[in-house]
Amino acid sequence: MAAALIWISLLVGLLEGLGGTEAQQTTLHPLVGRVFVHTLDHESFLQRPEHVFPVSAPIPITYHAHLQGHPDLPRWLRYTQRSPYQPGFLYGTATPEDRGHQIIEVTAYNRDSFNTTQQMLVLLIGDPEGPLLPYQAEFLVRSHDVEEVLPSTPASRFLTALGGLWEPAELQLVNITSALDRGGRVPLPIEGRKEGVYIKVGSASPFSTCLKMVVSPDSHARCAQGQPPLLSCYDTLAPHFRVDWCNVSLVDKSVPEPADEAPAPGDGILEHDPFFCPPTEATARDFLTDALVTLLVPLLVALLLTLLLAYVMCCRREGRLKRDLATSDIQMVHHRTIRGNTEELRQMASSREVPRPLSTLPMFNVHTGERLPPQVDSAQVPLILDQH
Repeated sequence: MAAALIWISLLVGLLEGLGGTEAQQTTLHPLVGRVFVHTLDHESFLQRPEHVFPVSAPIPITYHAHLQGHPDLPRWLRYTQRSPYQPGFLYGTATPEDRGHQIIEVTAYNRDSFNTTQQMLVLLIGDPEGPLLPYQAEFLVRSHDVEEVLPSTPASRFLTALGGLWEPAELQLVNITSALDRGGRVPLPIEGRKEGVYIKVGSASPFSTCLKMVVSPDSHARCAQGQPPLLSCYDTLAPHFRVDWCNVSLVDKSVPEPADEAPAPGDGILEHDPFFCPPTEATARDFLTDALVTLLVPLLVALLLTLLLAYVMCCRREGRLKRDLATSDIQMVHHRTIRGNTEELRQMASSREVPRPLSTLPMFNVHTGERLPPQVDSAQVPLILDQH
């Protein structure tokens, strides 16, 4: 009976999983030249049965997003998620070339139950309403990660604080980029260290005097010396946002750039140049001499080196005479004395007639005192054997 109940519960769970495989569809409206942020919340992907009450323990969920029919996201869209227990974010800024209709497929993976849930994001990219934003400023905020400024509350707080430096202007977020995507380094795992994030803000009003002073040549010179740049106004971004004022850039698009002239196609024939006269025919050339020189010269050099080495090693040996002459007389006398004494001891040992002690004879038993008669006269064996 218990086994039947287990199988019934498994079948019910399987049917519920099959019923939840239908992809949900959400329509979003990104704007060209404006930052787009979409939060992938866990609650929108979780599918709990009605009889299961929500639990307080967080559920780890990871996401995988890609453009429909393609393995990756479009070039203007990025995805980030700090950990499976935190929400994911799709963010980016669409360009005029991306205007139109795009479908993003998002798959959520439940790391506890191994269930998957799909969601379709229909992006209708259009042009923004209102005035253009020709004046754009980009700030490097070192006190935050990209996930911390993507929600609407921190972004609104940043625009409000920046309004004190850029008056009077209606500021809008143009782009948000992680410092790691711009060549930044991963910080050490120390509390308070952040990756950093680039925030680009646009406005229809010109830059304030305070911002112009930050990017002045005098400020760049101070930054090159490791000093803070000139700031003529109060830093309203501190202490919530720690901005690197040496990495502030201002872009003025109010003056259109002159269009490049299109190159006129020619007839494909180069003009006559009296200084360039390419040869029309190649003269015949014999390469036998070059080949012989290339082969014989290295062989002759190798032969000369071999003869020189053989002369040095075989014909220039110093010999014993030069060695004895280079040795001091005291050392030679000491050597001859030791050699003579050694020869004398060997002669004395070979001519002695005294019988050897019994303990030195072979086959002697120290306990019984018995010994076997030696086969040879051991008295004639010298104590110091000849080493010649």
